Amino acid sequence: MARSIPPPSLGERPLTDEEFSAAVVAVTSAFGDPTRRDIYLFARRDTGVTAAEVAERFELHPNVARHHLDKLAAGGYLEVFLERPGTGGAGRPSKRYRAVAGRTGFDLPARKDDLLVTLLQRALALLPAEQAEVMAEQVGEEYGRSLAATMAPAEGHRSLRASLGAVAEALTAHGFAAHAEARAGTIAIISDLCPFGPAASQHPVICAVDRGMVRGMLAGLYGDTAPTTESSRAQGDASCVTVV
Repeated sequence: MARSIPPPSLGERPLTDEEFSAAVVAVTSAFGDPTRRDIYLFARRDTGVTAAEVAERFELHPNVARHHLDKLAAGGYLEVFLERPGTGGAGRPSKRYRAVAGRTGFDLPARKDDLLVTLLQRALALLPAEQAEVMAEQVGEEYGRSLAATMAPAEGHRSLRASLGAVAEALTAHGFAAHAEARAGTIAIISDLCPFGPAASQHPVICAVDRGMVRGMLAGLYGDTAPTTESSRAQGDASCVTVV
């Protein structure tokens, strides 16, 4: 007998086309590889897993195992923590990955709260454009730094290209459908979707949030950079492009 699906509760609404597309891109990016799906299931045990344990379990090179785990962490499906050696133990802490509590791996991203978006629009309307943009970028940078801390705690910085790849994956998990590509001596992050919807079109300064997120995540994964916005969907461009 087919299991019945309960009707949506009050206040829920269907996903927009952009939200649904972002959800598909995020899940495909995280779970499109069958080995990565198996690794996620393996990581759901209470104690979590290390890259070495995954490498042994799936007969992978440790760097390949770490790549799969970091990709799942960047998408918000795994959390990272450091396990200290036991009393009197020597050596470096062990980096472990475990499934985020309550996350199945196939959840759609959280829907925008219309009330909060409206509040954001009103708040931005009360500020001079330059001041609003500075605030939006600062908020994005602080959030980006917090994301980077969960993606690579207490580790040496990655290369710029690897860092930008991780940043693009994290942005995709947040509804931006982003990817990184080389462009005439620079590397750009292209976002084909905007999770802020019409609010960004009415207040383009909101685009400073994702620029700040890029800056903040790169600060934690690579080092200080000065990303710039090359194009913006809010300004009528086909995609949002942040150049580093």
